[in-house]
Amino acid sequence: MPILTLLVSFGLLLLAMTVHEFAHGWVAYKLGDTTAKYSGRLTLNPLAHIDPIGTVILPLFLFITTRGQFVFGAAKPIPVNYLALRNPRRDMVYIGLAGPIANFIFAVGLSLLWRFLPLPNLFAYIFGILISINVILGVFNLVPIPPLDGSRVLMGILPHQLAARYAMIEPFGFIIVVALIAGGLFNVVIEPIVSVILSRLLI
Repeated sequence: MPILTLLVSFGLLLLAMTVHEFAHGWVAYKLGDTTAKYSGRLTLNPLAHIDPIGTVILPLFLFITTRGQFVFGAAKPIPVNYLALRNPRRDMVYIGLAGPIANFIFAVGLSLLWRFLPLPNLFAYIFGILISINVILGVFNLVPIPPLDGSRVLMGILPHQLAARYAMIEPFGFIIVVALIAGGLFNVVIEPIVSVILSRLLI
């Protein structure tokens, strides 16, 4: 039942994205920036993180065009005040890494439950999907293309002049990401890495 599959995948994707964005906001808060907190984003309420295009339209488009084989989305970005951070360049690296790391930790925790608890078949199935979604989300966001998290990390470690030039592609980043997905980025780069990680988590 494609519609049921879409609804389940969307709900689990929204959960994974909520964990991802909360981690960004929490790390930013710990590093001195209260913007996410006072914007109502330092929460695990999924409704606070929904973006009409990234959270609804993009996953629906990918689900339809890949016939349910690949679902990916993006939540509303966590606002960060660069100047409020104690060490902006270093701290942006930590904030950028926080989301993917949170997804990997979530996936590992679910994997442990999946392995050691006597879960009913339905719950085991849902856990398997959620583990996969978290791994895909974590790996995909480490691709160093703005606005993905990997670009924040790269900008934080590049020399200032190179980082400034690199940041200039951000207005076109979303288009680049969609074009790369359509051109096979997932199959060529993301899928092999995801497969290796899932082979360890879904034994």
